[in-house]
Amino acid sequence: MTATPRTDRSRWMALYVLCVGMLMIVLDVTIVNVALPSIQHDLGFSQNNLAWVVNAYLIAFGGLLLLAGRLGDLIGRRRIFLVGLTIFTVASLLCAVAQTQFILVAARFVQGVGGALTSAVILGMIVTMFPEPKEQAKAIGVYGFVASAGGSIGLLAGGALTAAINWHWIFLINLPVGVATALAAVRLVDNDKGIGFRNGADLPGAAVLTAGLMLAVYTILAVEKQGWGSLHTIGLGAVSVGLVAGFVVRQARIRNPLMPLRLFGSRNVVGANVIQALLVAGMFGMFFLGALYLQQILGYDALEVGLAFLPTTIVMGYLSLRVSGPLTMRYGARATLLPSLVLIGAGLLLFARTPVDGTFVTDVLPAMILIGTGVGLGFPALMTLAMSGATPEDSGLASGLVNTSAQIGGAIGLAVLATLAAERTGSLSGAGAPTAEALNSGFHLAYLIGAGLVAVALATAVALLRSPAPAADPQEDPEELVPEYVN
Repeated sequence: MTATPRTDRSRWMALYVLCVGMLMIVLDVTIVNVALPSIQHDLGFSQNNLAWVVNAYLIAFGGLLLLAGRLGDLIGRRRIFLVGLTIFTVASLLCAVAQTQFILVAARFVQGVGGALTSAVILGMIVTMFPEPKEQAKAIGVYGFVASAGGSIGLLAGGALTAAINWHWIFLINLPVGVATALAAVRLVDNDKGIGFRNGADLPGAAVLTAGLMLAVYTILAVEKQGWGSLHTIGLGAVSVGLVAGFVVRQARIRNPLMPLRLFGSRNVVGANVIQALLVAGMFGMFFLGALYLQQILGYDALEVGLAFLPTTIVMGYLSLRVSGPLTMRYGARATLLPSLVLIGAGLLLFARTPVDGTFVTDVLPAMILIGTGVGLGFPALMTLAMSGATPEDSGLASGLVNTSAQIGGAIGLAVLATLAAERTGSLSGAGAPTAEALNSGFHLAYLIGAGLVAVALATAVALLRSPAPAADPQEDPEELVPEYVN
């Protein structure tokens, strides 16, 4: 049935509301980073304890995404979205008024819980609202821009707010946005009822999964301090892998699993999530170590770093919103993704030649444009593939899986790249190399490894992803349009 203009407009307004909620969550992953020196000065954090301002959020966020997505399938995705948004907004207020280290870290953990609940179900709601392939491609393009470019927007917003006012405002800004988004969601987003707890109320499984993923994120975040070969890393890593493996075994055996394993029977779903984990891991070399290059080598301040990433954000935005969808419709998600991965890898290789006395226009901007082009074209196509095997009953789980693969990939990537870069820098400094050259050589190593990870992602895409099927017949059941289009 064709939607009336009013209904169609309401769906797109609902999409924008969901994406504002997603943007708020994504921003908070990076907006805090540029404010850390001010937070450390005001609250007296030691250098080691300061990391918990970021880590507390990431542990809760990364550990709860899969469970949050499945809860959306069971009891309603809008309900989970609103609960998460409420928790996130209240926790933001607690962060803003925190006067002690403990309160700030505890509030950041609660904020991560709210962020997981909010973001895990958004992509599932989008593919349910837009089952028709052409509209779905456009909608996922909007989502892809928010999810991929939000980090660089966070760097700019964090630098601007911290420089103009103080660090408390990076959290206070969430209050009016959170309240307005929640009110708009109640009005515009359909209140789906979910399939009910009787179809997946596996509480022991939920506890095992959450514990395993939280422990995995904590272990990865502690690698830089503990080392890869330490008993701490190996022991906790083995326990986390054992917990997740035990959860999978349990899901295969019980009658009503919390997370049906049928979703993982799709080559496109599995391949897209593996590719995303590799891609995000590789790209962290640009977003985080690239920011350090601008600050520590070229002498940029926090606001200038944010402005330096603005061209990348603009390119991502234009291509995600205006170009990626039509390309995906015409040539298919796989065909759109493959050249995008090549562009991202080329951008990282170009970053690996940045000199100590580099300039932004000559040495940084070309690499950023290449990466921004690749991300803007490729991420919406990747999201389409990752959701391709999801039925309406499993779309929340698939959405949570997409976010989880990105978070785990990012955490591992940052730990690996930062550790290897620091080891390279330390080795060269010990041999008498100038500080700037030693730092830059460490960054270059990280960029090269990142490019290697993108190359593995490209090989995975060629090997696993299926070519697009012919366009679906318009008279087919709308519920069949998504899998027919992307598989």
